[in-house]
Amino acid sequence: MAGDVRVRGSVLIPETELSWRFSRSSGPGGQHVNTSATAVELSFDVANSPSLPEPLRQRALERLAGRLVRGVLTIRAEEYRSQLRNRDAAKARLAAVLGDAIAPPPKKRIPKKIPRGLNERRLENKKRRSDVKKQRSVRWK
Repeated sequence: MAGDVRVRGSVLIPETELSWRFSRSSGPGGQHVNTSATAVELSFDVANSPSLPEPLRQRALERLAGRLVRGVLTIRAEEYRSQLRNRDAAKARLAAVLGDAIAPPPKKRIPKKIPRGLNERRLENKKRRSDVKKQRSVRWK
């Protein structure tokens, strides 16, 4: 389906869940900018979307809490002079933002013990450096 947005794996957002608003874009473009509504605002209701499975929805709501207004994610695109290209850019940005938000958490890092030889070499280098600096200060007194 052409209008759907593939977020990650099997998660697909149908075009019917997306809400569009168009306005005049700022920036360069001469007279074209003053007459055409090329800026795009794409809104997606994360909180009430039936296409997001419940665990993914909760993860997205948690991670996007600072960007949501009443559970709705809004993305604005106005970098192109064409409304169609701005729509595509907004869809791509929505897929990227939602994909990062619903990604599984990274594996927890398990700290390893520093090998004794490595630690001894580090301390030896520190001692050698300290001696060099001590010799410099003694020489000039």
